[in-house]
Amino acid sequence: MIESTNLRNFGPMHDVAWAGLGPINLVIGENGSGKTFLLKALYVAMRTLEGFRRGADQSSLADILWQKLYWTFQPDRIGDLVTKGADAPLAFAMTLGEEAFSYQFGKDTTKQISQIASSAPRLDSNSVFLPAKEVLSLHSVILESREQDKAFGFDDTYLDLARALRVSPTRGRNFAEFAQSRASLEELLNGKVEYDTDGEKWYFRRGNQKFPIGVTSEGTKKIAILDTLLGNRYLSPESVIFIDEPESALHPVAISKLLDIIGVLARRGIQFFVASHSYFVVKKLFLIAQQEGMSIPIMSHAADVGWLAADLRDGMPDNPIIDESIRLYEQEVEVSLA
Repeated sequence: MIESTNLRNFGPMHDVAWAGLGPINLVIGENGSGKTFLLKALYVAMRTLEGFRRGADQSSLADILWQKLYWTFQPDRIGDLVTKGADAPLAFAMTLGEEAFSYQFGKDTTKQISQIASSAPRLDSNSVFLPAKEVLSLHSVILESREQDKAFGFDDTYLDLARALRVSPTRGRNFAEFAQSRASLEELLNGKVEYDTDGEKWYFRRGNQKFPIGVTSEGTKKIAILDTLLGNRYLSPESVIFIDEPESALHPVAISKLLDIIGVLARRGIQFFVASHSYFVVKKLFLIAQQEGMSIPIMSHAADVGWLAADLRDGMPDNPIIDESIRLYEQEVEVSLA
């Protein structure tokens, strides 16, 4: 499990230190604050370690890192990731238990990352990034764009996810929490999303009826992705799942149930990093933290103070998103009592 991270001069992350991370971790902030950027930085680090010495691939750690940075953030050169106007180099550090992974490079760097260090063991896990936009309807387009055309557009979070979804389902006994979560997800979907290998298309099945994925709601397709990755065993208890805006295209009841499922999976060992600007998501995770006594670290951004770390187990943090939601509620109460 990722236990801490430190980013300096990494795009919009001028100086962010986040320690004491837990099974579920939340990043909140307004649009453009860098929430997705932070999740992608952590994702790049995990996928770099997971790709090192895997199978017959003999690529160096530095080469894997460069490739992941380049294809995830898609700059002209990776030196462009250094915060504009910064005098010091970009620096990233992460700890996993007692092991560490770190690197740094300057604004003139094109490919070669010479300052990189890792004491982390070879990782057999698969981490995944679930973007705000669903990918099932774009599955073949993503694969063709990246694997055949080698074009910018869909970054590595999309490509890695599309490849993970291509893994065939596995039969047999699954982890109890995974099976429970799949049952809850399919109940939430009121059906099941399946891939037709012959026609190379995704379908939504409800009972004996089968519908093209294109006529299925975006929220249904987003939920189906998690069900698929649990079913094909791409995810394991050692995986880290990064979720960008889980509230996108989901109604409040679905969001609440999805976060309950995340709580079940977190107790089995999967670590989650969730980025959101939804008061509903923050409030639901706050209730989970309070009801279960669970530490849910939160990194909160406000324009006037920057990034601040807190824990939902200790209460709701000070943040403009939360303050505005409370203000609107109080205004509604005043109007109803007038």
